[in-house]
Amino acid sequence: MMKSLIPMLLLLVAGCSAAPGTPVQRAQNARPDPVRSLDMEQLCRQNAAHRYNTAAQKIAVTGFEQFRGSYEMHGMTPRSEAFVCAFDVEGQFLHLSMR
Repeated sequence: MMKSLIPMLLLLVAGCSAAPGTPVQRAQNARPDPVRSLDMEQLCRQNAAHRYNTAAQKIAVTGFEQFRGSYEMHGMTPRSEAFVCAFDVEGQFLHLSMR
C-alpha cells in the first residue's frame, strides 16, 4: 500500500507545481519600444536641462536600467553633475534625482 501511495503523491505534487494557464507577467520583462525610449530620453534631457539651468543638447544620457516596475536613465551635465530620471513601467516620467 505504501509503495503505491508514494508515486501517486509525486504525481500530484508535480502536477500542482506547473499549473497551466498561470498568467505570465510580461510587463516586467518588456523593454520599451525605440520610439518610447527616445521620448523618455528627450523628456529626461528636458527635465535635467531645466533643473541644472543648461541646454538640453549639453545633457549626456549615459545609462538605461530596467527594474520590476520602472525604468531609470542615468546622465551627466556639462559640469559633471550626475542625475537619474525615473519612469514608470509605461514610460511616464516620475522624477529627477541628483546623484
